[in-house]
Amino acid sequence: MTLQISLTGRVALVTGGGRGIGRAIALQLASAGADVAVNYRRDGAAAQDTVARIEAMGRRARAYQAAVDHRDEAERLAEAVLQDFGAVHILVNNAGIGSRGNSVADTDPTELERVLGVHALAPFYLCRSLVPGMRTLGRGDVVMISSIATRTESAGSAPYTMAKAAMEALGRTLAKEEQKHGIRCHIVSPGLTDTEMGRRLARARGSEDIHELDSSAPFGRVGQPEDVAALVAFLVSDANPYVSGQNIAVDGGTA
Repeated sequence: MTLQISLTGRVALVTGGGRGIGRAIALQLASAGADVAVNYRRDGAAAQDTVARIEAMGRRARAYQAAVDHRDEAERLAEAVLQDFGAVHILVNNAGIGSRGNSVADTDPTELERVLGVHALAPFYLCRSLVPGMRTLGRGDVVMISSIATRTESAGSAPYTMAKAAMEALGRTLAKEEQKHGIRCHIVSPGLTDTEMGRRLARARGSEDIHELDSSAPFGRVGQPEDVAALVAFLVSDANPYVSGQNIAVDGGTA
């Protein structure tokens, strides 16, 4: 049996959808037939380019500026997307920032608050705004883009690891709460991926070019955003009728 992934008639909101993993997810969902709302914080040009690529596929798309870690902006974003598209069937909480790599003793508490806001509070605000509407759609999907950092818990990563762990807890709780409404929640945890954040991490490890790490990576290459996007598209489609509440690593098998 061949899996058919079709998202025709569904609307997705992807936070941080203008670049990196978020951009790959937005394009993958559109290629499967979804209309896509692309959220961005600062890089409007990148978001508009993603929108143009989606529209070239014949799908509807629009870019929305919002700092989703601010409750009022997250709520306005949800309201605007619902007004423009009529519904949100798929919410991908992808927006993310890194932490500075300091020890717990040397971490500024304001950094912790900022990272927690983006990775944990923002998904909460958006789920609170959009899940009630999903309950009327027959099927809804929420995706949390986490990280294998919650499994490795490396030194110097406390704000980022704590924030992603909180996101995962939200996802597992939501999956249990919303099963009866036909809503699935998925946690996807990439490993080292060839994105702006991934390249910064590679430099911090002493590699100016992330592809210097290809030979030591599973399958002879570091992860690509499209690897994550392919899994997300499967999870939110009818090709996945029964998986919810799981945390799936996209790291080539190293976690």
